[in-house]
This record gives sequence, C-alpha cells and structure tokens, in this order.
Amino acid sequence: MPADHTADLTVELDAERTHMAASRAALHAMRRHAEAMYAVGEKIAGDPFSAETLGVALARRVAELADDPRTPLFFGRLDLDGAAEPRETLEPGAGPVTGRYHIGRRHVTDQLGEPLVLDWRAPVSRAFYQASARDPQGVRTRRRFGFAGGDLTSFEDERLDQGEELGSTSKILIEEIERPRVGPMRDIVATIQPEQDELVRADLDTSICVQGAPGTGKTAVGLHRAAYLLYLHRERLRRTGVLILGPNSAFLGYISAVLPALGELEVRQATPEGLIGRVPISGVDPVEAEVVKHDPRMATVLRRALWSRLGRADSAIQVSDGAYRWRIDPGVLTRLVDDTRREDPAYLVGRERVRARVVGLLQRQAETRSGESPGEPWQRRMGKAKPVAEFLDACWPAVTPQSLVFELLSDAEVLARAAEGILTEAECQALRWPRPFRSVRSVRWSSADLVLLDEAAGLLQREPSLHHIIIDEAQDLSPMQCRAVARRTTHGSITLLGDLAQGTAPWAATDWRESLRHLGKPDAAVVPLTTGFRVPEAVVALANRLLPALEVNVPPAVSLRSDGNLVLRRVDDLAAEVVAELAATTSLPGSVGVIAADRHLDKLRAALVAAGEEPGELDAPGRVTVVPATLAKGLEYDHVIVVEPAEIVDAEPRGLHRLYVVLTRAVTRLTVLHARPLPGALATDALDDAGGAAVPAPGVTHAAGPLGGRLR
Repeated sequence: MPADHTADLTVELDAERTHMAASRAALHAMRRHAEAMYAVGEKIAGDPFSAETLGVALARRVAELADDPRTPLFFGRLDLDGAAEPRETLEPGAGPVTGRYHIGRRHVTDQLGEPLVLDWRAPVSRAFYQASARDPQGVRTRRRFGFAGGDLTSFEDERLDQGEELGSTSKILIEEIERPRVGPMRDIVATIQPEQDELVRADLDTSICVQGAPGTGKTAVGLHRAAYLLYLHRERLRRTGVLILGPNSAFLGYISAVLPALGELEVRQATPEGLIGRVPISGVDPVEAEVVKHDPRMATVLRRALWSRLGRADSAIQVSDGAYRWRIDPGVLTRLVDDTRREDPAYLVGRERVRARVVGLLQRQAETRSGESPGEPWQRRMGKAKPVAEFLDACWPAVTPQSLVFELLSDAEVLARAAEGILTEAECQALRWPRPFRSVRSVRWSSADLVLLDEAAGLLQREPSLHHIIIDEAQDLSPMQCRAVARRTTHGSITLLGDLAQGTAPWAATDWRESLRHLGKPDAAVVPLTTGFRVPEAVVALANRLLPALEVNVPPAVSLRSDGNLVLRRVDDLAAEVVAELAATTSLPGSVGVIAADRHLDKLRAALVAAGEEPGELDAPGRVTVVPATLAKGLEYDHVIVVEPAEIVDAEPRGLHRLYVVLTRAVTRLTVLHARPLPGALATDALDDAGGAAVPAPGVTHAAGPLGGRLR
C-alpha cells in the first residue's frame, strides 16, 4: 500500500475519532441539560399533578441519555448523493436527505440542534441496512467502523454507487457477529441484515410470525422491533403498553440488557405464568392432567360450566323503597335474563346489566306513580335491595375464576355435564383432583391451572388490550396460553418468534397457522429465517441431522460461519472430562455453558468446585455456568459442553427436540461428551458411536483423545 494512501487512511481515522469525541461531549451536554431541567421541574410546573408528570418524564429522559463508554456511539456512516432525489427524511417533517450521517444507537445533536449521530431507527438510517450495489437508494458510500471497547480502531467502505458491496465478506461485520459472548445478550444494531430489518420495521398494526432456525437472530429481531415501534409510536405505546413474553426467568434475564442499551427502559417482560398468574403456584400436575388442561377444548368446557349456572325466575320479586312496594312478575324477569344472555356479554357484565334493567323496571313504576324520576341514591339502594340480590344470586349468580375452576375439578357430575361430547372419560379422570380440596382457599394450584383460571377470568370480564406483544420461543405455547395472549391483544398486534424444531413441551406447536388461529391473528404472515449468523457451520450441520426425526416441516438451517470447533468424544468419566475440557478453554475468550440432564447437574457442579472453578447461576452467570438442559432454550455461550446426549433424550417425551436445542447453544465451540452411545439420529457412519473408527465428517473431530483443531 503506498505511503500516501496509508497516511490518508490515518487522517480519516483521526477525523472519525474526533467526531466520536465531539458526539460524546454533545451527549454529555444533553444529559446535563436534562438534569438541570429535572432539578427545576417542580418550580416550573403549575400544580402537583403536572409536577409529578413532568418529573417522571424528565427522569426518564435523564436515564435515556446515559452513556456507556464501552459502547461506541455510532457504528456506521452514510454518504448520500446530494444530487439524488430525496427518498426519505431524518424525522417526520424534516428537510430533504443529503450529505453525511453517522448512524448509532441514539440521536445526538450539537448545541444548534444539528445531528451528530442519527438514531438507527430514523427513516434515513434504513438505507444503512437496505442499500445495496443493485439498489443504492441514494447512498454513495456506506462505512462500517471497528471498535475495541468504546475506541474506534478501523473502518471499511463500500462504494455502492460504483458497485462495491462487501456483504458477508465484511471483516468488521463478521468480527462483530463473532465477538465473544460474556454476560447478557447484546444488541445487534451494527449487524442487522436486510431481511431482519424488514421485520424490525414492519408496521405497528401488522402481526408477523418469524420461523427462525437456530442462530438466525429471531430473538434480536423481536427486541429491536420493540425498540423501533417505541421510537415511532412512543406516546401511543406508552399508554397502551408493549410486552416481551419469554419462556422463563433465565431467558428474560439474559435478554434484559438489550432494550436499555437502545435507550428503552420501560418495556415490560413476563413469562406466560407471570402474565396470567392470578394465584401462587404450589401444586404439581401429572403430565396427563397438564396436557388436558392446556387443550383448547377446555375453553368450551369452561364456557359450558359457567353459563349452565344461569337459572329461571320461578316467582315474582317485591321491593319496598319505604313508601311503596314495587313488583316484577317472573315472566318478565325470565325474559330479561334471556334477552341479556342473547347479547353474549362477559358474564359479570351481563350480571350487572340484569341488575340495572331490574332497577330500570322499578324506576319506571316509581315514575308512573309520582310523575318524577327518583335520584341516583334511590337507584343504588334498589340495586342492593335483598329481593334483587336474591333474584340475581338465583338466576345469574356471582362467580370468581377460582370458584368456577374449583367446582369443575372437584365435582365429577359438574365436569361430566360440561365435558359431555367434548372430553373422554379418561380425560375427565385425568382432570379431576384425586383428593378434592375442602375449599377454594385450600387449593394448591398448579401451573396448568393458571390457564384454566385465566380462561375463566376472560369469560367473566374482558381483559384490557395491549398494543403489541412480542412472544419469543412461541413454539412451546399451548393453545390455551395462546388464547390468554389473544385476550390481551384484541385490539393490538403480535410478533411471534420461534422454531418448530425446538418445541419441547408436550403441547408444542407443529404448525404456526394453528397457533396463530388461537392467538386471534390467523392472517399473520409466516416469514422464515434460515441463514444463521451465530452458530458455526459444523454445529448447524450436526443439529440438522436430527431434523428428520423431529417430524416438523421446517427448512434446514444454514450458516455463514465456517469458523468454530466441534468435538464429539466418547469417555469413561464424564465429570473428569468436563473438568479437563474446561481447563482447555481457560485461555480462550468468552463464556462456557455446561449443559446436561438434571440428574448430572449436582455431580458436575461438585467436580467443578473441587477443581477450583466456581460455576455461576443462570440468573448470575460467570465464566462457566452449569445449565439444565430444560432451561437452555434461548441462551447462548461461546463454548458449550454437552454431557451425555442420550440422557437428555431419555429425560422427556420430546427429548430429541430438547437435544436439538442444546446442540445449537454454541457460538464458537461445541464439545459433546458421551459414555453411552449417541442417539440414533446422530450415530451415523460419519459420527460412529464406537469412538473413532469411522472417517469424521468435515469439520468434526470424534475421538477418544485430545480436543480437535479449529475448523477450516
């Protein structure tokens, strides 16, 4: 490279570093201004309510402007063609788009309000992700920056107007994707691919389903979609809410840092149990009972059990107001109940509607007699009068979710009537508590009972609707859990993320269309993501061997990564080999996950502690974390050691699906240690479970000796 060209690059790099320093100084100035506004906010607010509202808004603004020096403020730059027709604007209502813009995680302006860094979600930033040599979208040059910590170290340019496009050969892009994973999941704003960007920027009112193979970034797509929607519709969504629904607390902890890193601090996260948890969980169901409780037919059974409580008036009611006694005949009362039932209200709404109509009949009689309408106190007194209350309790009795489910699972006759023609006798037997509880208060509710209680609550009263719910690992949602989500998005939209091949629950989905129907979004588009950016090629190829045995209609995953290590080794002492494997990773960067069936966990932890290694916990991971196979879904580690695949498969009915999940948690290195023969789907001629007689598959070491070499 000529010396003058090297000098030019150094000058360019110095100029970008200067811009970075200026941007950080401007961000700090923005934060100081927000802090000053917060300090005087109470004095400039007109009343206590305004002061509190302003204080909350300013405190949020201060938090959003926090700077992390380990994270670069910008990761890209666009040089746009000033002569091109402006295609987009910086913000709605802004001027035409020309010139040069740095793209980052948040919007940073100088003292005059001129943008130093554009938020990655701004309309013009879309070209950073979507522009190509075939469709430059007015972009002359796209620049990506390399960083070490928060320091800018390099850059590379693509001259799109001249047909130059690096794509998957971008060194900076690949280095960012392959950067070691330590701690929680991080954002991917610097590496979003065009097909991911299309999903992130889908309209708020559009529901989508992403069928994503391992390592395709489906979780990141969902989180960045939440950030994008909050940016575009902030006030609207602040009122109605955005919810991230994840499979367990370990997963939610793992993803919890992504949205705050993007400046979004108020997105609610929940597990399915947390979303619908009306009572504490203290009981456990047999699998047979769980399966029936999660079956969508239970919605019909509950509906029958509830509405069968309605009765008919067999006598008139007489109500005294202290001056006169008013009467309503039984025929009139029966018609009133029947007419209200035909309107199909929520049950408790219907009960109050009947009460109001009874009071209305009494009121008309009083008006006819006196010529005047009695006031609201009279109406409230009539509504609570004993004859009216007794009529309601007889013909439209009060119910709670707990009392309805308690009666259904306790009383064989009630269950038989409600389930007739819907459930079999064996299913009814599985549902009934073998030893009925004495009262509602004494029930030890199970996790599966929560879906019944929520279904019952939805029949009694309408749920308020959230505007958007992002559901991750959705393949394990049962139909009844889907219905619970649907009740909370009646007027909203969803982003459904999952992989049918990773379904491990007894009721796991096998067809996204069926899940979408239960979610109330049958017309949502199903979009496949098959190109993996996280899991190395050899690991993906190993996991793909399981797909035919999983009996799901999903395309095999492919990977853009040819790096990484894959080792399969037959051993005699599993715990000792895990310790030896960890010793071999000591000098390597990144996190290590040791994944095994539950019965091996205590022994593995003890062996690690004896070897001087302190394993972290799922909610507080360290360099090494021992992970139950049942909780590995959604997590990722640079190095994964899978212990005894056959035990993982044998531990549950959908054990092969669980193994597929476990094998795809590695982003750099996967070691599979086994004392028993490998499961049949993996034990091929290339992966001979005798321990090394066969010729290894490309990129695979399978032996009884040392670790294999780096894949080429």
